[in-house]
Amino acid sequence: MMNKPNRVRLIATAAASLTAVLALSACGGSSQAAGTAPSASGASSVCPNGEVKFGVEPYEAPDKLLPAYQTLADALGKKLGCTVKVQVVDDYAAEVLAMKNGKLDLGEFGPLGYVFASQQAGAEPIASFADSTGKLSSYKAGIWVPKDSPIQSIKDLKGKSLALGSNGSTSGDALPRFALKQAGIDEKDVKLDYAGGHPEALLALKNGKVDAGEINTQTMTRAVAEGTFKKDDFREIWASDPIPNDPITIRKDADPAFKKAVTDAMLQLSPQDMQKVGEFLDIKPAGTLIAVTKDEYKPLFDLASALNLTEKNL
Repeated sequence: MMNKPNRVRLIATAAASLTAVLALSACGGSSQAAGTAPSASGASSVCPNGEVKFGVEPYEAPDKLLPAYQTLADALGKKLGCTVKVQVVDDYAAEVLAMKNGKLDLGEFGPLGYVFASQQAGAEPIASFADSTGKLSSYKAGIWVPKDSPIQSIKDLKGKSLALGSNGSTSGDALPRFALKQAGIDEKDVKLDYAGGHPEALLALKNGKVDAGEINTQTMTRAVAEGTFKKDDFREIWASDPIPNDPITIRKDADPAFKKAVTDAMLQLSPQDMQKVGEFLDIKPAGTLIAVTKDEYKPLFDLASALNLTEKNL
């Protein structure tokens, strides 16, 4: 027979174990929901391997984009309870391929890049950048010339040189080319110079390397604010209709629980979390992220079809 001191110790141990079990039950066990801190092992129950790989299109120099997107990523990581690792990809094609091959969990694509990411990788849009009123933000493509240039309209670009941004860019490639087509100008009659990015196309125009250059409103705003471009020295001869801002997408085969957690977390981020990225996207004051679907980007699918564009054009 067990003596009395041992019976007392056994009862105390059992009571302590029962208390611990009840405490875990009340907290939902050891699983974690979005917004909780990582476990002691650093893993999150909603994140693949405790880390989310987030790709960003190279619409500006990586050393400028990374700090801004890291602010967004850190805020998202706190909501999810895991690390969100940002990578500015080499080019638009590389981002589509990375999403297709499962190397990215999330990807921010330019609107046209999203078309190809949707077609080739099944990328699903979940959020985009709102303005301060809560509406989906937008920007415009433009073609500029020196103020004393004889070029007065896009029709005058025949036989001239035009600096574009990068292959596959919405405002820096497809829309200016579509404008030429609408004006009845064969692309073969214009010297198209792909400068390597929006800032580079602006510099090509500024430095007199080309007769005209594409400059979208986002790049223009930054260049004027930084004092690297004097708007009064140039004229805009063409501008596009508003373009819906970049969608943030998720890979199609992501776990449904992960998709929901990421979407919920993104829609909970504050304008302060968006402020640094908003400066690059010309959203001032910054808004939040809002839910988007494929429908918001249908005009870009139509544009790709009209120009017979495929992923080979990236």
